[in-house]
Amino acid sequence: MAVRIRLRKMGAKNNASYRIVVADIRSARDGKSIETIGDYDPRRKTEKIDLARAEYWISKGAQPSEKILNIIERAKGGKLLSEIKKKKKPTKKERTAAKAAKEEAAKQEEAAKKEKAAKKEAAQKAREAAKAEAAKAEAAKQEEAAKA
Repeated sequence: MAVRIRLRKMGAKNNASYRIVVADIRSARDGKSIETIGDYDPRRKTEKIDLARAEYWISKGAQPSEKILNIIERAKGGKLLSEIKKKKKPTKKERTAAKAAKEEAAKQEEAAKKEKAAKKEAAQKAREAAKAEAAKAEAAKQEEAAKA
């Protein structure tokens, strides 16, 4: 018999809470279950699960749903659902400020690249000038040697 650890919907309309149950895969969501091993209420952000029974059923081959896996991980880690904070969406003002900062950083990076290229070009010109000066000096030496 294939067994699954999943949520069974309880509570009133628009006020759902769930029980964590071990049930046959073929049974309906709110149908007959083998054992109830915990509770989960997303509105009040409460959850409790009997970890020993969950581990027992998993060892017997029960497949936990994704939500149940998350609940088990939080229970093992000692974290409460109410302590987990969702990331807030940034306001329009914060988004525009971040965009402006990103653009400013890109401008500064571009300016730094241009400055680096200019320095590299100046160094190249200086090397070429030094080579030309050395060539002139060498030509002058050879000319003097030819006269003597």
